[in-house]
Amino acid sequence: MCSAAKVRTVLATGALSLAMVACQSSHAPTPGASAPDAARSIWSAPGGSGGGRLASPSTPRPTKTPGTSPAPVPPVPTRSAGLTRRQLAGQRIIYSYPGLTPPASLLRIIRAGEAAGVIFFGENIASPAQISSVIAQLRQAQAQSPVHVPLLLMVDQEGGLIRRLPGAPALSEKRIGQSTDPVAAAAAAGTGAGRTLAAVGINVNLAPVLDVYSTAGNFIDQYQRSYSANPGTVASLGRAFITAQQRTGVAATAKHFPGLGWAATAQNTDTQPVTLSQSLAALRSTDEFPYSAAVAIGVDLVMVSWAIYPALDPNRPAGLSPTVVRQELRGRIGFTRVTVTDALEAGALAHYGSTGQRAVAAATAGMDLILCSARDVSQGEAATAALVNAQTGGQLDAAGFIAAADRIADLRARLR
Repeated sequence: MCSAAKVRTVLATGALSLAMVACQSSHAPTPGASAPDAARSIWSAPGGSGGGRLASPSTPRPTKTPGTSPAPVPPVPTRSAGLTRRQLAGQRIIYSYPGLTPPASLLRIIRAGEAAGVIFFGENIASPAQISSVIAQLRQAQAQSPVHVPLLLMVDQEGGLIRRLPGAPALSEKRIGQSTDPVAAAAAAGTGAGRTLAAVGINVNLAPVLDVYSTAGNFIDQYQRSYSANPGTVASLGRAFITAQQRTGVAATAKHFPGLGWAATAQNTDTQPVTLSQSLAALRSTDEFPYSAAVAIGVDLVMVSWAIYPALDPNRPAGLSPTVVRQELRGRIGFTRVTVTDALEAGALAHYGSTGQRAVAAATAGMDLILCSARDVSQGEAATAALVNAQTGGQLDAAGFIAAADRIADLRARLR
């Protein structure tokens, strides 16, 4: 998620200040539980606020042919059985908050089982010890909730200029790409990022960036956030980073699909609408190439950008486009894991309504996690309320909604 203005890590008088700006913005894959009992074991009787309870998708009764015994039809497993509508909606919301102390309202939401996770920014982190204490507080609230899987606790720890915590990875993606042994350097960066985050209890990294920069000094290259202008190089280095990081137990996120490599220096989706007009052939052979490679090795999450790509959908930003999410990413490339939006408050979405309208549009397009990163708990609450209303009114397909929540629960169950 990084808009990538200048970033600095400053150490002074024993306290750490991470001067960061809003960012544009797993471990080795393991199969999730598939048996119905295992699927339901992470939930207890719902105790959250709002909404009626949702039953599991119904299983059709077999018809009996005279003289034969019908084959038994197993129940459809779902991790989301028994949740209220508000809890189910909350499984798709990533919250944020201002300052160093999580507000009581956020802890209440977590205890009610109405949050998927939290994203941290520089303003939330004074030192590794301080953020470790905050994470322990959040985990304690989660332990009191009816949802018995870990929260998704995430940051942008790309390396180089884009880091929320001190320490690895010290090298930017560009410097990794220019090193004498880029694959080894990328793997070391992935391992380092995973260990840095795991040490304080963070289990998701919104990295690596897999955008292939088209012009030196453009938006993604000016802050050294791209490995290379060569899609094959980006693919191989992204694979090395993802594999190494996910081995540490920290989920990786490939971003910003289908790619921001063509964005000019001032084309920042955090602040304004951006249209990238490369041809479909160029988009697929260059920009999407590293994402296909990441999907093939089991990357846990893919973040979809807010740019508009006329070659795919001339009318909607990628993260609001069923064509991009359902057809291109899931259909053509074959991604089956968790999708996450970029910042819901981004300037690129200025013409797409309120927080709630944007959340519903993203869910309609096929996005799983909604990233509410304005450092305001009420933003996540507004997104949740809109998703509840859209479910109740039939605007969002019930089976698809449950499938998204289950994908997120599968990821959470694999993390610590």
